[in-house]
Amino acid sequence: MKKIMLGNAAVARGAYEAGVTVVASYPGTPSTEITENIVKYDEIYAEWSPNEKVAGEVAIGASIGGARAMSCMKHVGLNVMADPVFTASYTGVSGGLVFCVADDPGMHSSQNEQDSRHYAKAAKLLMLEPSDSKECKEFTKLAFKISEDFDTPVILRLSTRVSHSQGLVEENERENYELKDYQKNSAKYVMMPGNAIKRHVVVEERTKKEIEFAETTDLNNIEINSDKIGVITSGISYMYAKEALGNRVSYLKLGMVYPLPEKLLKDFCEKHEKVYVIEELDPFIEEHCKAIGLDVIGKEKFTMLGEYTPALIKKAIFNEEPDEFATIDEQIPARPPVMCAGCPHRATFYVLKKLGLVVSGDIGCYTLGAAAPLSSVDSTICMGASVSAALGMAKARGNEFNKKLVSVIGDSTFIHSGITGLIDIVYNKGNNTVIILDNSITGMTGHQDNPTTGYTIRKEPTKQVDLVLLAKAVGIERVVVADPFDLKNFEKVVKEETEADEPSVIIAQRPCALLKTVKYTGHCKIGSECRNCKMCMKLGCPAISVKDGGVIIDETQCNGCGLCINVCPFGAIHKED
Repeated sequence: MKKIMLGNAAVARGAYEAGVTVVASYPGTPSTEITENIVKYDEIYAEWSPNEKVAGEVAIGASIGGARAMSCMKHVGLNVMADPVFTASYTGVSGGLVFCVADDPGMHSSQNEQDSRHYAKAAKLLMLEPSDSKECKEFTKLAFKISEDFDTPVILRLSTRVSHSQGLVEENERENYELKDYQKNSAKYVMMPGNAIKRHVVVEERTKKEIEFAETTDLNNIEINSDKIGVITSGISYMYAKEALGNRVSYLKLGMVYPLPEKLLKDFCEKHEKVYVIEELDPFIEEHCKAIGLDVIGKEKFTMLGEYTPALIKKAIFNEEPDEFATIDEQIPARPPVMCAGCPHRATFYVLKKLGLVVSGDIGCYTLGAAAPLSSVDSTICMGASVSAALGMAKARGNEFNKKLVSVIGDSTFIHSGITGLIDIVYNKGNNTVIILDNSITGMTGHQDNPTTGYTIRKEPTKQVDLVLLAKAVGIERVVVADPFDLKNFEKVVKEETEADEPSVIIAQRPCALLKTVKYTGHCKIGSECRNCKMCMKLGCPAISVKDGGVIIDETQCNGCGLCINVCPFGAIHKED
């Protein structure tokens, strides 16, 4: 039976058909839907872990326990998981072990544009890269077999377009994979120096065998159409190249992008007068080709920035402009991302902007607090960094600066990697104020549960982390829960806590406006009392705008949250049902 599937859903299907037992992940666009689709299969244990490192360790443990296991993340999540991943390369596996990483060329939802292929090389792990949904399923299934054949974890590299494009996928029956017998093997799995040094020898010998495999595997295939121009490519870049160049060039499509073959590449190049390497993002394949003495054309013709397009490829190789039907004469207006109408974070940033505070920000919807007109967030580095970086700023600039400084971090992000920063503040005698934006869900990646919500990935009730007790347990004595929509009280709380000569935590507690349990009704309307002071415009609410010199509220966008009513100094905004 065939179905249209997202690439991510196809990966989930491949894992199911491969007989996977355990999947542990942390949500991160563009990888999130893999694990969300895993939940559809009752035969698989699935979890949202507190962070990627924990997720990777759960999957590694399941593999050691004899099961096939998988962990999924976005590219920056692989940074968090790197510690156990590098060591798992040495230990090898019992049950097949696959790490799915989704890169984000173009940074549609990310803070950087890193290329995860470098991790495969650095950790000496075999990496596969599918180019469409069909291959997503097939490569995933094959990855588990390869993992067991070579006694290695395997990385499956996706990208935004592969993860979020749809294609036809054939569904097959689930493999009856039997749990392997558990055998105590400390020499293989206990990575103390005496054992690890011996396992490194195993890794190097394994890599040689993988290179031999790369020369002959069907994952790497050649399509000869011309003896003049050849293209070496992989993943989504192959799809772009095929669309742009058709049968005018030959292709060497690399489905296995690490380790790379040598003889296969040399034979392909010998058959063509000119060879291009087309790849997003870094010159990973290109550098390998040049290192083995091949004269290929790569980044001198193609950018290292962002996503490729068929038009870009056609222009670079044949100097041809795109077809007329593919061009757009009219300029499309920009639609920058904004916090939703009714977003609880808007009230927090409104107060922080009003007080003129320095805001050490974090990863999540609330990063948009940096955008005008709120313009509140001063820095965003990585998950959890808002807490640790603010301590560094305070230690560098002194206590008076610290009284005008706050950290802002979401509830899920705090669990992910903010707790250790808070411990650091207490242990090293900091006086920082940390604001935890508790919107009752993991918002930015699409409403996934986390340890603070009280539900598992399958919506089963579970123990709920109490943020107040947690903060007090690590040594914070000043913990205040406040509703950011109560602007007068919230401003008072922020002033008091930043002035205190001890560390404090403010839990800004109001649920995400998009949750089904949030029942805002009606809409707000500006009455005749309006003096056109435009105070409401400072909220940056997408429902509020200026037309013909006056402020209006678009009732089709307004959800009746009422924040603007609290801001208006003249009582000119009213709620209508």
